[in-house]
Amino acid sequence: MEVILLERIEKLGAIGDVVKVKNGYARNFLLPNGKALRANESNRKVFEANRARIESQNAERRTAAEKEAKGIDGVTVQLIRQASNTGQLYGSVSARDLADLLEAEGHKIAKNQIVLDRPIKGIGMQDVRIALHPEVSVTIHVNVARSPEEAELQAQGVDVMAQMFEKDRAGFTEERDPNAEPGEIPTAASAGDGEAASEG
Repeated sequence: MEVILLERIEKLGAIGDVVKVKNGYARNFLLPNGKALRANESNRKVFEANRARIESQNAERRTAAEKEAKGIDGVTVQLIRQASNTGQLYGSVSARDLADLLEAEGHKIAKNQIVLDRPIKGIGMQDVRIALHPEVSVTIHVNVARSPEEAELQAQGVDVMAQMFEKDRAGFTEERDPNAEPGEIPTAASAGDGEAASEG
């Protein structure tokens, strides 16, 4: 289906561009959300007649988004979540969670403005893009940790998971018996039996 774009859409085009899109995408997203018009003669005339107004409204929205971007660009938000010893979260962090968190901190961001390629499923620092307007996007830092102390360490650039595994490795030392056969588990009793047998 051919549509006339009423706003800039990433990977598609700018205002006024006539582009060919899949029918479902046009019917389910572009047309109902007022982002495009079907490309027919009457709609082309309507668009040309209103082009100046559409472009000025877009410019106003862009200016408002740029002002908002200054307050949120580079902001770090902290989420405390339960996770396994390997750092995998029980559940995941979704766009809705981030929108709620940002709103609690006084930033009015809609869930659909948060660009998450996939949900966050592990602890650590993540960069998340927020599209405030088709032409204005910012990046926030999301610090997902199991405790405020862990979040503090991560904010300082410490890789908590790597540090934890190093601690585990350092604490794990295995006693080695040079006389043991490969695969044999050394025990004090069997070592004593061996001595007694060799004496007899």
